[in-house]
Amino acid sequence: MASKKPAKPAPRKPAARTGKAARTTAPPAPALADVRAQIDGIDRHIQELIAQRARFALQVGKAKGKLAAAVDYYRPEREAQVLRMVVDRNEGPLSDEVLVHVFREIMSACLAQQEPLKIGYLGPEGTFSQQAVLKHFGRSAHGLPLASIEEVFQEVEAGNADFGVVPVENSGQGTIQVTLDMFLTSQLKICGEVELKVHQYLLSRSGRIEDIERIYAHPQAFAQTSGWLRANLPKAEKVPVSSNAEGARRARGSDDAAAVAGESAAHVYGLKKVIMQPIQDDRDNTTRFLVIGRRIFPPSGHDRTSILVFIHDKPGALFDVLSPFARHGISMNRIESRPSHQAKWGYAFFIDLAGHVEDEAMKQALAELQEHVAQVKVLGSYPVAVP
Repeated sequence: MASKKPAKPAPRKPAARTGKAARTTAPPAPALADVRAQIDGIDRHIQELIAQRARFALQVGKAKGKLAAAVDYYRPEREAQVLRMVVDRNEGPLSDEVLVHVFREIMSACLAQQEPLKIGYLGPEGTFSQQAVLKHFGRSAHGLPLASIEEVFQEVEAGNADFGVVPVENSGQGTIQVTLDMFLTSQLKICGEVELKVHQYLLSRSGRIEDIERIYAHPQAFAQTSGWLRANLPKAEKVPVSSNAEGARRARGSDDAAAVAGESAAHVYGLKKVIMQPIQDDRDNTTRFLVIGRRIFPPSGHDRTSILVFIHDKPGALFDVLSPFARHGISMNRIESRPSHQAKWGYAFFIDLAGHVEDEAMKQALAELQEHVAQVKVLGSYPVAVP
């Protein structure tokens, strides 16, 4: 009898090749309670540091001596320096914009220990001007909604408001002319600037586009959304009003009305978004606001100077205006002409320049300019807007 062949052993599976990471056991995930305990400890430490900062802010006030009002404690150049350091230190994960907002609110609350600043703005409540006030001065400042840009100037001049915030230009629609014209006669100074991303929404009581027969908005808002409105609501009546917030206030009274306004106006006046996305034609739509006050502040290290130049009616007048700044290496950010209201066909130039009026190069350029023009009026030197 033939002998049986021994059974072949089952082949062994080759060991899986593993890298160093695979051979190392992953650490266990931290317990949720432990993470929350760490966060609570950090929060306590943050709160202690904020309280400590507030106490030091009070000491700064005492070091300055007895002052008349909150406006005497406010230093925009110092705030700009602090916020730039925040941006320079930021390594994430929070954005520069978020951290600047947090520190702005801390500084606003510390300053309000003395007395809240009173800030005039184009009202009513819910306008982009109010948003600019909150962005620049924080929620501890006291906002004063006013009926017009002219009234903002008047209240600051009278001392009823410490500062005012007024729109001066839009990235897509250009200059707000009434603001420039007010500087022709006003003695107020520009103390700061704010850049605000403007998102326009279509708002109504019902939230249904098929109900809309008329739309309320400021003329600038109609211009910023003209393409969308032409394509989607070509037959709706467009009713211009003094502000977008005023349009929202009117639209809340009827289902067949709508307003073009910001998200804050929807909250204030109880309206719904008809379209969830912003409807402005330019997705980067930005409005620049000016902070107006009664004095010029010291340099912050990154400043802008605005001047108003009244020229003689002669050949080469514009060349005479521009050449001193070129000779002294001063960059010009913006120039615009407006009727001077001083003589028939007379014009004045509004010019934004890089630098502060206390800079030596700026002093020399302005001194040269005085020799060739009818009048130079320094509107202000102020920190460039922090994001």
